[in-house]
Amino acid sequence: MNLEQKIQSHGGALNMLRASNDRTVIFPGIPPEFTNWRDEQRAWHHGVVLFEQSFHMTELHIRGADGLAFVSQFATNDLSNLEPMRAKQLVMVDPSGHLISDAIIFGESADFLRVVGPPTASNWLQFNAEQSDLPIEVTRNENMIVPRESRDVFRFQLQGPHALDLMRAVVDDGLPEIKFFRIGEFKVAGHTIRALRHGMAGRPGFELYGPWDSQWDVRAKIEEVGQQFDLRKAGSVTYPTAAQESGWMPRPFPSIFYGEDMRPFREWLPAQSFEGTCSLGGSHVSDDMLDYMVKPPELGYGPMVHFDHDFVGRDALLARKDEPSRVKVTLAWNNEDVFDVMRRSVGPDYPRTKFIQLPIPMYATFEYDRVLDGDRLIGLSQWCTFSSNAGSVLSTALIDADAVEMGKEVTLLWGEPNSNRRTVEDHEVVGIRATIAPVPYFDKSIKRD
Repeated sequence: MNLEQKIQSHGGALNMLRASNDRTVIFPGIPPEFTNWRDEQRAWHHGVVLFEQSFHMTELHIRGADGLAFVSQFATNDLSNLEPMRAKQLVMVDPSGHLISDAIIFGESADFLRVVGPPTASNWLQFNAEQSDLPIEVTRNENMIVPRESRDVFRFQLQGPHALDLMRAVVDDGLPEIKFFRIGEFKVAGHTIRALRHGMAGRPGFELYGPWDSQWDVRAKIEEVGQQFDLRKAGSVTYPTAAQESGWMPRPFPSIFYGEDMRPFREWLPAQSFEGTCSLGGSHVSDDMLDYMVKPPELGYGPMVHFDHDFVGRDALLARKDEPSRVKVTLAWNNEDVFDVMRRSVGPDYPRTKFIQLPIPMYATFEYDRVLDGDRLIGLSQWCTFSSNAGSVLSTALIDADAVEMGKEVTLLWGEPNSNRRTVEDHEVVGIRATIAPVPYFDKSIKRD
């Protein structure tokens, strides 16, 4: 069965997504905590943290001199200056101009590109590569949630104020100068590896990668030397919380469920693909698919939409470029309300409230919670995590532009009305006070040179 058939069997995509019992994001291959998630979170502010990405990232490897020309057909941003040893964010939309996915594209050489990100990005490009007449070869390093043999590539991240010092200490023959979003090559523990310089949680950092079998020696060297820099390894419950502080939306709702233009893609996708097994939850329940879809400017990707080249969705984005967009903000949840909801969720009295699981309260792959100013619906909250650095639950929300006022108190509706998912307990929807705050929540300290 393909995804389109599965959608039809449920009477529509929204019905399928709301019936799914998928809980939320899964990061396989590593324990939930190496020490404790509170100290692991604080490490990217006060020391250095090691993120393990070798098991959950999906990679698409594109080989051939026409690889860049191929990807450019789907990228809203200009990739013409993507030279070897450089990386860029890749933003892709559907024909209606709504976001399918974003990812990072690595220019490894003149004829080798690497796309790293959620499976939706790789799926969309692989589907189109199979329809293309261009002489390119596409292979995958699959997310380890999907059973398969060993991957080809390992991937780590080092983030935090001591990341640069640690990198200098572990590199065999001196760390080369690597500018922001550039790739450097060097040796660690005798193995040749590469690193992308960037920052995930708004802090300086590096993303290291290399041949799969070399990871054990590389990791051991990092952990040994890292002791002098207060290195913390981050577990699977800590890792997804880093994006929250930087204001990056790691998993926006993909627009692949909408429109006849995307039907061939849905017919190509297996029913048990990521797209076919994810879930939709939260207090916002709508029968209009457009309520859940997002446009690049709403996520801060407006500067990455370049109309100087042709790409899928260009005409739709161009036609709407002057339309008002929602604004991405951070919501800082009121601790008194959060603790009261947690108390009521496990108390003896009914109706109970929906439990808030820390540090990741999300209970669906895509969670949409209504944000109110009085009785007026002003936006939707989507990605929420608890931050030990902020001392509160933070969520990323898209708010009507005329309702955005820093420091303003709004109400987030917490819970899922009339849920029929067995992973969601019987509860009542309640309001939680929240304060509108900037994105990112903390000032970034990444030097972009």
